[in-house]
Amino acid sequence: MRRPVIPIIAFLAGILLMTGIYLGFLSWLEGWTYAVFQIQRDRLYVVPIVLAFGVQAALYSILRFRLYAPVAPTGASGAMMGASGGTSATAMVACCLHHVANVLPILGLSAAMAFLARYQRPFMQVSLAMNVAGNLMMLVPLQRARQGLSPTLEAL
Repeated sequence: MRRPVIPIIAFLAGILLMTGIYLGFLSWLEGWTYAVFQIQRDRLYVVPIVLAFGVQAALYSILRFRLYAPVAPTGASGAMMGASGGTSATAMVACCLHHVANVLPILGLSAAMAFLARYQRPFMQVSLAMNVAGNLMMLVPLQRARQGLSPTLEAL
């Protein structure tokens, strides 16, 4: 597979995964119309989170497969991707988790759901910050490796 294709596929897969989690969860709870309304309402948070996660997935694929520079394995970047991806999914789901009370009132989780609903925006802001931090954690070793290459390899 050609080198540029792998990060593009990873980017698209990251975007689709995060959007699928968000829309799938909302559709399951309230229906497709509400899910579309909610994503439009929260687009100033949802779109950057989804795009940042897609970029993070692309950067991770570049590092993982050593596509553009001979980067040493970076264990922290994989852990950061998992952490920020989990935080992103949680933040996007937390925005509407209080609707679970409509579906499953017997569980008695209304206090936790009210908490998540109240702090929806801070959850999304933390998620975006973690995605940016994850992207920076992956860009630093990639940039360092690119600076250390010989001029003939740098053109790649």
